[in-house]
Amino acid sequence: MQSEYILLNGKYYLTGEKVLSHRNRGFCYGDALFETIHCLGTQPQFFDLHWKRLTKGMQILKMLPGEDLKADIIQKHIEKLLNRNRIFKGARVRLTVFRESEGFYGPDKDTTSWLIETTVLRHEKYELNQKGFVISVYDEVLKPVNILSNLKTSNALGFILAAKFRSENGFDECLLLNQYGRIAESIGSNVFVTFGNNIITPPLSEGCIEGIMRQTILKIAEEIGYKLFEKPLFERDIMEAEEVFLTNAIKGIHWVLAYKDRRYFNFIARKLSLKLNTLGFSR
Repeated sequence: MQSEYILLNGKYYLTGEKVLSHRNRGFCYGDALFETIHCLGTQPQFFDLHWKRLTKGMQILKMLPGEDLKADIIQKHIEKLLNRNRIFKGARVRLTVFRESEGFYGPDKDTTSWLIETTVLRHEKYELNQKGFVISVYDEVLKPVNILSNLKTSNALGFILAAKFRSENGFDECLLLNQYGRIAESIGSNVFVTFGNNIITPPLSEGCIEGIMRQTILKIAEEIGYKLFEKPLFERDIMEAEEVFLTNAIKGIHWVLAYKDRRYFNFIARKLSLKLNTLGFSR
């Protein structure tokens, strides 16, 4: 459910108000970054990791933050907006940062504006899906591997076409291939496979988003005794794996039931999901 208020550069607006120009660079050129943050009560979860990824992306895109675009200020704004929208349980917060200049492809300045919006979630904490996902591979548009590949930008055309393919063919999710034909990620998540006590996920050099939940799983999996490997994934790895699961900051972990005629377990995914819900959750 969409909330009543949004925040643009520290000022509150009603959700339906028109607050952005038709010349906005995020709209015209995809010149924007965003973070989607899970919140419990009014507390953003894993905020430090989100902020680190955002500032890294801004440096790569040569964006200059204003005086009010600082971690402590934005975190307080998130808490105030959640209070104003009376969201005191689970929430999805989207923080978008965009270059505020005019000009065509070449911006005339690099300073930024920011926008925060909130959405109510059905669940307060992360819940492992009861019914496993049935997945496919989307190979009509290959994801390029370059300096932009790990960033969450507002240019999402490849993901959109993959999502269209998913809905038109009745799948729960699709895996995306990189320019080399290897598995990079899914539409909205990073991908992991398991073989015994070994957990494998593609390295960032394969072009996947630098997921916040990916970072978290890499840490907690080792803490509970699993061996982690970051290496390229091929379709044959999906076919031979014992488990396949997907991770993102809003949903946590989703386990996969089937790919083609292959069926999977969810023992490790379930164990990691339980561990995940002991981290970072506070009111």
